[in-house]
Amino acid sequence: MGRLFGINGVRNAVTELTFELAMQIGRATAYVLTKKLNRKPLIYIGKDTRKSSDIYEAALCAGICSVGADAVRLGVLPVSATAYLTKKKKADAGIMISASHKSTEFNGIRLFSGTGYSFSDDVEEEIERLILDNPEKITLSSGSGVGAISDYENSAEDYISHILGCAKTRLDGLKIAIDCSNGSASVTAEKIFTSLGAEVKLIANEPDGLNINKECGSTHIDGLMEFVIENGCDCGLAFDGDADRCLAVDENGELIDGDKLIAFCAKEYKKQDKLMNNTVVVNVMTNLGLVNFAKENGINVVTTAVGDKYILAKMLDGGYNLGGGQNGHIIFPEDIPLGDGQLSGARILGILAQSGKKMSELASLMTKFPQVMINVPINVKKREIWKNNSEITSLIEQHQEALGELGRITVRENAAEPIIRVMVEGKEFKNINSIAIEIADRIKKHTL
Repeated sequence: MGRLFGINGVRNAVTELTFELAMQIGRATAYVLTKKLNRKPLIYIGKDTRKSSDIYEAALCAGICSVGADAVRLGVLPVSATAYLTKKKKADAGIMISASHKSTEFNGIRLFSGTGYSFSDDVEEEIERLILDNPEKITLSSGSGVGAISDYENSAEDYISHILGCAKTRLDGLKIAIDCSNGSASVTAEKIFTSLGAEVKLIANEPDGLNINKECGSTHIDGLMEFVIENGCDCGLAFDGDADRCLAVDENGELIDGDKLIAFCAKEYKKQDKLMNNTVVVNVMTNLGLVNFAKENGINVVTTAVGDKYILAKMLDGGYNLGGGQNGHIIFPEDIPLGDGQLSGARILGILAQSGKKMSELASLMTKFPQVMINVPINVKKREIWKNNSEITSLIEQHQEALGELGRITVRENAAEPIIRVMVEGKEFKNINSIAIEIADRIKKHTL
């Protein structure tokens, strides 16, 4: 993990991600690209609905243009739209301003190469070195040498057109509720799903700069659950602030998480002989129920570290076309360069429409294993030491052996904050809960 860039770019409280730093990121990114391309780069910038996003946009534009590169403002868009348009229009890089599912006091900056995928670690490290170690190496432009700022007037329309082209299946007869999380989907979701023929009821679609993800969206789904029942909807979809996540709610108001949604898609893709290499890619936090479901349906599962960056890399390396995580990040790389909540929603609703079943019936195809998660705070000076502590590792091994194939223990350190996540799965909740508590207590003993 880099000094500035994590799994999904720079993401911090506004007080830490200063506007000066944003300008430096724009400047260093443009400077690195200029040296690599030996010409003036063109950089696209998208943003979510946070009040601070406008100022970060201005700072990034100033930094980009200060070294002679050009900046194009896309306006408010999903993160996947920024990546898609960067690739489609052959820009040299894209930047998304968003802190995704976090609240309004946070914001972030995520970089994309001209392919629509994240920059390589080497490029990100080069940008970091310029900002943190050698800012004096950047040569500033002046006079007629500075870059220009322009606006992409039809960015949302072009993105919507692409999603409609990918979705294909009509949704006539479906009544759906959509929670836009007062974020990027607020400018695109209604047009996408009504164009596909659904009757659409929107909630959390009136962003005011401060209410993004506030008691709404994929991380606060209770409101959508109630809304679906009260309005007699066939199902509901919930996105997050930058619309790369999608979770669903069935007609009874029950949550359907990313693991179950991936199971829907995998079975349908296999049925249509579209599942590349007969494989889905998931992360280590994926519920064992999905692994069992895949085995029962003759589907292979490949597992990666947590983070859609790692899932996507594995998909591209192996030639796979379906992957994602429990949190609702689902990736269809043939259609768009990263997770796209609205494309995921359209695909899931398409399966529902064609099945003639209720959403709850589809959800029952996969049985989830009980899962317990405990976050253990640790002393920041004691990062990673638990991996070499035999008292901790032997306890984990002992319990894993006892659980066998019908259970799993995952212990991982969070990159963004000093905590260790202990996750235990198995058939019996009481058993796995006891195991999780015992492991967490052992970790606390040695890491606080």
